[in-house]
Amino acid sequence: MHRSLETETDCANVTIYPNGHLVSRSSDYIIYSVEAEAIDIVVAQYGPSTKQGAIVGGQTSCKAPEIAAFEKHLPADVEIVSCHSLHGPNVDPRGQPLVIIRHRASQQSQDLVERVLSCFGSKHVHLTAEEHDSITADTQAVTHAAFLSMGTAWEANNQFPWEINRYVGGIENVKINVTLRIYSNKWHVYAGLAILNPSAKKQIRQYAQSVTELFKLMLGGHREELSNRIKTAGAAVFNAERQHEDLLLRDEVLDRFSLGKVPSQKQPNNHLSLLAMVDCWWQLGIVPYDHMICSTPLFRLMLGVTEYLFRKPLLLEEVITTAIEDDTFRSDDLEFTFAARGWSDCVSFGDFSSYQDRFEQIQAYFAPRFPEATRVGNEMIQTILEKTEKHEGL
Repeated sequence: MHRSLETETDCANVTIYPNGHLVSRSSDYIIYSVEAEAIDIVVAQYGPSTKQGAIVGGQTSCKAPEIAAFEKHLPADVEIVSCHSLHGPNVDPRGQPLVIIRHRASQQSQDLVERVLSCFGSKHVHLTAEEHDSITADTQAVTHAAFLSMGTAWEANNQFPWEINRYVGGIENVKINVTLRIYSNKWHVYAGLAILNPSAKKQIRQYAQSVTELFKLMLGGHREELSNRIKTAGAAVFNAERQHEDLLLRDEVLDRFSLGKVPSQKQPNNHLSLLAMVDCWWQLGIVPYDHMICSTPLFRLMLGVTEYLFRKPLLLEEVITTAIEDDTFRSDDLEFTFAARGWSDCVSFGDFSSYQDRFEQIQAYFAPRFPEATRVGNEMIQTILEKTEKHEGL
């Protein structure tokens, strides 16, 4: 590997070292970009060789184990300034939030890190490790669980949703594009956050519970109870003050990003995945707008479509009626409920191997459409980013 890298790298001012010890003992700034599951093992191996006075950070999605590894294995004379880009690998970093965590360092060292990372053109957000983990749980854990469950349900039903009229156009475009975008990435990008973050486990469990309870109300035909619960949750998350603000997403935006041909008449959907999302936020006391400045593009898209649904009274009533009276999506909703509970169990058990197996099975199923979904998804994310900029800091 060392020799092949030397051959591939034809740059006079870049030196390829044979191992991490030599890198650690000669570098002034070191970033550990490894899977969260492996951070302790890797830092234990190379951390003790860190150069005196160097700055060390990491890019893992869950900071509790990362900081614990640094404190355990790094020499006391090493400074710690960690970071985390709150977006996926295929997103333009310009304008996206980049968290800077000054855990054990001087202001001078933090300034150096920020100068180095300024090349991304991202917006720097300063948090503690604890704040980072709490906010990423609020903005990412349930969002990922929802879209992972959608993909699992479609694969279980042997469906390519963009080929089915009832899944093309409007809100469905966001569901499909974001689901494919998530599955086009590496499994560990999502596993570390979900399994190693205690707050994330709680939220994913609540999402599965919300999905199950709402689905049972639909199956039982309990319209009044379902309606009251949904509207109570909506009022808590999208309070009266929000009603005067522009929607993050509009019809012309939702219909623009389609992987299939948009039908002339859209099939009503009960949108169990979105109803459960808002119910979960309500049950946990999460106000999604509070974290807009640290939100990922996927979270903004999820917030955009749930807001679109809950702030349109006629659409919400149609959804409730469809949930009780129309069984078109029953088999889809059944598989979605199984999927949400399955992902929750996988996370609760802390089973990385099971998580990887589940993820990669569905990834292989959807793989042929990843390039187009990535292209359309990038355009969609840019649109929602422009729409949400004015909401930051509220």
